[in-house]
Amino acid sequence: MSDAFLNVENLNTFYGKSHILHDVSFSVGKGELVALLGLNGAGKSTTMRSILGLTRPRSGSIIFDGEPIAGRSPYRIARLGVGYVPEGRRMFAQLSVLENLQLAENGRDGEWSIARVLEHLPKLKELAGRKAGRLSGGEQEMLAIGRALVSNPVLMLVDEPSQGLAPMIVEEVYRILGELKARGVAIVLVEQNALLALKIADRAYVMDAGRIVYAGEAGSLLADRKRIADLMGLTTAELAS
Repeated sequence: MSDAFLNVENLNTFYGKSHILHDVSFSVGKGELVALLGLNGAGKSTTMRSILGLTRPRSGSIIFDGEPIAGRSPYRIARLGVGYVPEGRRMFAQLSVLENLQLAENGRDGEWSIARVLEHLPKLKELAGRKAGRLSGGEQEMLAIGRALVSNPVLMLVDEPSQGLAPMIVEEVYRILGELKARGVAIVLVEQNALLALKIADRAYVMDAGRIVYAGEAGSLLADRKRIADLMGLTTAELAS
């Protein structure tokens, strides 16, 4: 898209000699939620890591808010306003909820102070003094989102937020993502649960074996479950499970 806030073009990323991403291209507009779908091993998380500078791409371009960021250090990318909610949450287990939030502050101006995050996520306020390693999976996911918010991002990369969580907690996590989108935060959402992600997304890309195999409107894809299943190499029963 011509007015893309994030524009990834022809991205190729390797782990050693293994070629993982093959000419991956996609875009995200301001305030848009884009779902990046695919099975395990499709290259979704590697795409996120490549954008963030955690795994440097071998070739291709990444333009964020008009600025090239491919190959930059992760902390420099974060200071431009890119937040990250990693797969598996990755807390500092021996530090408290509050200490985890304090470590994530990076000096960017914006509405998301620690106090504002705790107000918006009241469960974290109740648990502020508890060690992160003693939180449930759902509580850790809330902390991962809060940790990204205190950096005052304008773009959030959210990796597998529903993984291992009870349906009620997943619903709450997705409610929060919807609120952030409504506030104008652009979001790239990586999910294996395609039906869940498509309900909240504006547009979707499907990855397979390190390549983009589908790009289009989320609503159109959601209306054709057989096509989703075919793109992801699943049966319609497996897709719904």
